[in-house]
Amino acid sequence: MESLTFTPGLAFLSSDSPSAPPWTVVFEDEGVAGYFYACDRSQTTHEESILDAMLIYNVEALAKSDAELKRPERERIAAVEWSRDGLKAVLYLDGIPQGLYDFRQRAGYCRLNFPNFLEEQGDTWRKSTHAWSDAVIQSFESELYGMTGPADTNR
Repeated sequence: MESLTFTPGLAFLSSDSPSAPPWTVVFEDEGVAGYFYACDRSQTTHEESILDAMLIYNVEALAKSDAELKRPERERIAAVEWSRDGLKAVLYLDGIPQGLYDFRQRAGYCRLNFPNFLEEQGDTWRKSTHAWSDAVIQSFESELYGMTGPADTNR
């Protein structure tokens, strides 16, 4: 697991698949929002390498939530965990899964289900929905911790 302690508004964490090159995931916060990207390092340009992007949080909304809950602005922990086969990656914030990429199914899941686009001819990655799936994360964690064998998570 790769991790980063950060204050919302500035963060960057890149993690390569340990066993399935050329897959990489990136968590990035440049001040306005935190995004999670699925990337293909074999592509020649930065734009071509991004397969998908998901919104994880809005910095202003996080600050407002902290204020409403009377929590002082605090550092957070971002962590990326890869599946044993290196084809799935989960982004955890403060220990809670926020996004999952499945490179085999070419699909992403996030709690905010954003952004979504109409499918276009030739798309190789599902972008019409990023809806969160408790079943997918449970399957990921069960497989990771040896509680079951590989499961079909195309749900």
